[in-house]
Amino acid sequence: MSTLRVTVEELTVHDHPDADALELAQVGLYRAVVAKGAYRTGDLALYIPEQAVLPAALIEELGLTGRLAGSSKDRVKAVRLRGELSQGLVCRPRALAGVDLALAAKEGTDFAEALGIVKWSPPVPTTMDGDVEPAPDLLPWVDIENLRRYPGIFEEGEPVVLTEKLHGTACLLTYLAREERVLVSSKGVGAKGLALKEDGRNVYWRAVRGHGVAEVAARLAERLGASRVGVFGEVYGAGVQDLGYGVQAATADVPPGYAVFDVSAEIDGQVRWLDPREVLRDGELPLVPRLFEGPYALDAVLELASGRETVSGRGLHLREGVVIRPAAERYSPVTGGRAIAKAVSPAYLTRKGGTEYE
Repeated sequence: MSTLRVTVEELTVHDHPDADALELAQVGLYRAVVAKGAYRTGDLALYIPEQAVLPAALIEELGLTGRLAGSSKDRVKAVRLRGELSQGLVCRPRALAGVDLALAAKEGTDFAEALGIVKWSPPVPTTMDGDVEPAPDLLPWVDIENLRRYPGIFEEGEPVVLTEKLHGTACLLTYLAREERVLVSSKGVGAKGLALKEDGRNVYWRAVRGHGVAEVAARLAERLGASRVGVFGEVYGAGVQDLGYGVQAATADVPPGYAVFDVSAEIDGQVRWLDPREVLRDGELPLVPRLFEGPYALDAVLELASGRETVSGRGLHLREGVVIRPAAERYSPVTGGRAIAKAVSPAYLTRKGGTEYE
């Protein structure tokens, strides 16, 4: 899940192809449906992204009472309005009266806290929950920003790798070579600097045990001369999320599906991000499907984000999207960190009955 920032953005306004009273206000590559005439191209307005939870007073002010997602009708979610995908909200709440919008846009001011907007935290099923302990040595993963919000992360023609983004739950494993100790966590728990205590009922520990992840991490640490190794994999299957890829994850005697999407290692005191295909030996661990290697082209990336999943080999359901990274790991001034992004399928965003456990 990407970071939540509520910022002032310059808009590009497009006609709505199927509604005379509506228009499309574009931020990055996101488009939000707005009332016709409310904004013009070049105007500045607040952009509230998906997965934002709004306070009741702001919902009432924006005229959105009962129209947002979630049991409390307070969460921003992608929807289709008269056939067009609308992602996020474009608005000018009263709290911004007197604010220099041009300066706020230039400085990237985040208005989330001032407006009482928080990031949605999905509920945690009991199979993903458990007792936790402090884990200061955990190698955490990073939030992936959405390519539609930050389309300038990659240059046209830059060599990139696209892997399929699986709809599961991220499993963070850190192997500590000196102590020969393993830390296992989820993305949400790991973000708090915590690890899950070993428990055979927990889906992450079942995946780690069932696929021998700890043993592979230990061998990798020895090969690399690393003091710590992080193996980041997606745990998936029926019972984990609503998209199951033909795998039954709920049975105690069969491990859930598991696929590695990233590897990091601390070598000589420096943490490096490594390509799993290059550092893991054939058959050591399953990897997320690699869909494309070659020059970056935005239209091609967005097209590949949609379609059918390839994990099962049978195209059982829609694809969540793709993860894009450069062929050679690099820093991105756009994100202020790793050059990595995701592109999510519109069909995935607007599917019915979806789950988003983390």
